[in-house]
Amino acid sequence: MEDKLFTISQAAEYLGVSLNTLRRWDESGKLVAIRKDGGTHRYYREKDLEVFSSELMGFASEWIQDGTEFPAVFYCSTSSIFNARLTKMEQLLMQKPGFEKLYSLIVLITGEIGDNSFAHNIGKWPDTPGIFFGYNLDKREILLADRGLGILETLRQVRPELKSHVDAVKVAFIEFVSGRAPEKRGNGLKLVREVITDGPIDLFYTSGDAEVRMKGSDKVFRVTRGQHVVRGCLAKIEF
Repeated sequence: MEDKLFTISQAAEYLGVSLNTLRRWDESGKLVAIRKDGGTHRYYREKDLEVFSSELMGFASEWIQDGTEFPAVFYCSTSSIFNARLTKMEQLLMQKPGFEKLYSLIVLITGEIGDNSFAHNIGKWPDTPGIFFGYNLDKREILLADRGLGILETLRQVRPELKSHVDAVKVAFIEFVSGRAPEKRGNGLKLVREVITDGPIDLFYTSGDAEVRMKGSDKVFRVTRGQHVVRGCLAKIEF
């Protein structure tokens, strides 16, 4: 059977990006189009668009680092949009065999991480409000990211003595944090750590140059210093 082809306009609507973005991606080799009609028109195979839009880590990383455009389906400009899409993910998980006991924990930690991004950035987003929220249930992965203030600057509002991203992330994941805006964030990540420690779920979390990697059956919580400094926060959940 011949592959279904999309015109550039149809592909732009499918991914939720502009025509100029598709042209740039084609010219840079990021998403190469099929040239027909003497090379004057761009077409895209449906399966190529599906594969491209499943590269969640790449989209999230490039966005928080450079503001690179990504498929609009992953963008949640408000917490209400995020929670509506979270409910949709929950419904899909409930329909998957083998997730009867796990889906509620996955939804819980996803919700905590996403909601905290909104809670600590309200009115103070450095540039782009909202979060990246994408998931691929076949690959068993969820990505969340924001271009916000980050853990260190947030917690310094109530813990001005904090010196590094590593120290701030440790506090966020371990301690109950008193205060106004940062409170939900710190307490939410503490709950995330407890769920990840006890459940068959893996987590990678980074803010600034601080990284948390909790993976495998014998998880140990530790915060290490990474090689790169990222703005805001990025989380990858695997299950």
